[in-house]
Formats: sequence, C-alpha cells, structure tokens
Amino acid sequence: MTTPEITIATPADREAIVGCLVAAFVKDPVLRHLFPDEATYPRYAAAFFGHLFDKRVHRSAIWTIGGGASAAIWEPPAGQPAAAHGSPEVSPYPADVLARVQGYDDTMHAALPTYPFWYLGVLGTHPDSAGRGWGRAVMRAGLDRAAAEGFPAILETSNPGNVELYRRAGWEVVGSLSEPVPTWIMQQPPR
Repeated sequence: MTTPEITIATPADREAIVGCLVAAFVKDPVLRHLFPDEATYPRYAAAFFGHLFDKRVHRSAIWTIGGGASAAIWEPPAGQPAAAHGSPEVSPYPADVLARVQGYDDTMHAALPTYPFWYLGVLGTHPDSAGRGWGRAVMRAGLDRAAAEGFPAILETSNPGNVELYRRAGWEVVGSLSEPVPTWIMQQPPR
C-alpha cells in the first residue's frame, strides 16, 4: 500500500481535520481535563481544534495526509504559540470551561522557552487510520521545515505513552509540569 501525499492544509480541509482530531483526542488527558463531560466533549473539542486550525491555516503550517485522516498543526516561530481559547467575547464555552482552557493555556505558555522555535501544537491521527505511520509523516514535514529554517521544535504531551514515541522520533524531554495535568515539554534541536 502506498502512502498518500502529505499536503499543506487549506480552509477546505477544516471539517475533515477537526473531525479527525476530535476523534483522536477522546482519551487525551488535557482534552478530558478541559472538556470532561461526555455529552459536550464533541462540540467543545471541535470548537477548540477549529480555533487552532483557523489561527494557523493561513500560515501554511498545518500538514495533513489521507484527506485529513492525520494532521500536524504547527506554529511558526513568529511569536508565541496561538492561544487555544480565542477571545473571551466570542467564546463557544461556558465560563467554567473557558476558565479551564485559559488556565491551561496560561500555564503551558509560561513554561515554554522564550527563544524562537517551531511549535507542534497538535498531532493526531483518526483512530480508523492509526498504525500507518501517518502521524510520524506529517510531524516530519514540520520538523523538516523547522530544520530548513534553523529552528528547534517544541511540543508538549500529557499522554505518558507518547513520551517514548516522541523520544524514538528524536525528541527529548526538556521540562515538565505537574498541574493542571502532568505534562512533558519536549524539544528536537535543529538538524
């Protein structure tokens, strides 16, 4: 079986990529901390990923494969990574959910390095497409761009099982947080 082409996402890919990420992160510790209610998880997670997609799609920094079955949402080093919560005036969340999202965002961004880096904000593969290596492929596209520009890459993960997966892909743990959810900050130096 041949691997589909990796492409840079366009606004037309939004629905497929958001749907993929909502499904991929159903059991993710951060997403379940932010959106613990089963009934509202799909709607709130879709708003969350949709906001991140919208903030980054015009920066040519979202790589996808398989018609949106796997995606890597990157933030170029032009500034701090985009906030996940959007502006409070137009928030799709009730106050308690917005407070959790803003609290997590603030804590995470305060822990990130102050030097320029490419930020892998989201990497996910729809469960129906798992095990094909597509996540690694779309991640590699962003790593190649970071390396071409001479920047390190940073990500964070709250899934303990992902730490070893990322290590095997060349990432190293450079920090951690215990609250609000145990999270590892990882870096891949420029190649």
